Amino acid sequence: MIDEVYLQGLQSRRSSIEAEMGLPATAADHRRLRDLTREHARLRGLEEAAARLLDLRRQLADNEALRNDEEVDAELREMAEAEHATLLEAMEEAERSLRLALIPPDPDDARNVIMEIRAGTGGEEAALFAGDLFRLYARFAELRGWRTQVLDAHPTSLGGFKEVVFSVEGEDVYKWLRYESGGHRVQRVPETEASGRIHTSAATVAVLPEADDLDEIDVRPEDLRVDTYRASGAGGQHVNKTDSAVRITHLPTGIVVQSQDERSQHRNRDKCMRMLKAHLLEVQRHEEESRVADSRRSQIGSGDRSQRIRTYNFPQNRITDHRINLTLYNLDRMIEGDMESLLTALVEHDTDLRMQQQVDASWSAA
Repeated sequence: MIDEVYLQGLQSRRSSIEAEMGLPATAADHRRLRDLTREHARLRGLEEAAARLLDLRRQLADNEALRNDEEVDAELREMAEAEHATLLEAMEEAERSLRLALIPPDPDDARNVIMEIRAGTGGEEAALFAGDLFRLYARFAELRGWRTQVLDAHPTSLGGFKEVVFSVEGEDVYKWLRYESGGHRVQRVPETEASGRIHTSAATVAVLPEADDLDEIDVRPEDLRVDTYRASGAGGQHVNKTDSAVRITHLPTGIVVQSQDERSQHRNRDKCMRMLKAHLLEVQRHEEESRVADSRRSQIGSGDRSQRIRTYNFPQNRITDHRINLTLYNLDRMIEGDMESLLTALVEHDTDLRMQQQVDASWSAA
């Protein structure tokens, strides 16, 4: 039950966090400071949501009193009656906002990501589709003010990609792109198809939250095998003249990353290390999740790139997300980066599942 005592408790906890954040020892502990900053932001949102709900409860009580008081002027009672439905609707929204605020945030939401797109079945058409997906995400990132950087790419002669790996940096990137991991299928008539037959091809997408300086990712030099070689592909004449391309194998896990996008071997190695740390962070996260209850089982998908998540049907201008049974007829706009409505639906659906999971957990505890 939300009451004034609960609200006072939130305010007290927020004040104690502010006091701790001001201590020199906290300022020197970057991990602790980051955690406190996140908790402070969450408590502030929770406090605002609780205060809004309490205020609406008071307004509704006053409204009920006016509606039921026969000594009140009839016109005033009529106004209270008209306002009643609006207050009930606002109460419902405020309760939902509070339930959302009560859900502990995923600490990975604020991370940057590394995305890997690989052509699947379908030959050159699959490579072209992989290129379309890359441009789709790059345009969406641009619309949101995010930055993208290609880390490794293997283009084809027709403008597609056998594989492309790139980073996306900005605010809440992983929160919005996390649901893109999986198999993407396209149905369309290839430009090279003279008979006009619709072909089906596929590409896979992996979205990895990127490790930061505060993550405890132990990469020992003795665990790495570093190979250099001459780059190949559509990267300019310089790529074939020096051993600038780098491949790093992490021996304990067998993870292999490579980069040939830069002229400098040093810069390619830096990109490889970014990719490797993201993969190792993903391994670490999966190990942690396997040790606790299957908290993400009820959420959208597993993040497994073998899971088919979406179909893009160009002849019908249709896009279907199979996880939430959502079909939209705006593929022409989405392929240009207009992903907002689709991703919002995914975020809201996942949030509803997490809210229900929290309710179920509360009932089990009771």
